[in-house]
Amino acid sequence: MIERGEFLEHACVFGKHSYGTPKKSLEEARARQLDLVLEIDVQGAEQVRQKLPESVAIFIVPPSRRELEKRIRARNQDREDEIARRLDQARLEMARYLDYDYVVINEDVDRAGEAVRAIAQSARCETKRNRLRVHQILKSFGG
Repeated sequence: MIERGEFLEHACVFGKHSYGTPKKSLEEARARQLDLVLEIDVQGAEQVRQKLPESVAIFIVPPSRRELEKRIRARNQDREDEIARRLDQARLEMARYLDYDYVVINEDVDRAGEAVRAIAQSARCETKRNRLRVHQILKSFGG
């Protein structure tokens, strides 16, 4: 699929897992006039920004290193060396927060979800996204 250009974004994470978002997902969301929310790493976000400069990038961060470690350990899926690698990678990725339009601190999953929804709603109201429609409305006034 990568060779055929079928991904909007793709990345190899932690040197062993490959992830990607098929372009088909974006096409389907656009056809249905829906927002497409991607849960992707910084590699994928960079690719999306290059291909879709109008996209809205939200960086979600844990409230602290300690809390992130606690959450990783609670999943009970990773060995000690993997946990250390994930925490090191998180530090490197968090240093790139200025590459994003918004930052949501995930202290509480419900509040973080509400913040993301509010950002999406706000983005739908941006002047640049509504320029054509407002122009059509203005024409209805004879202008």
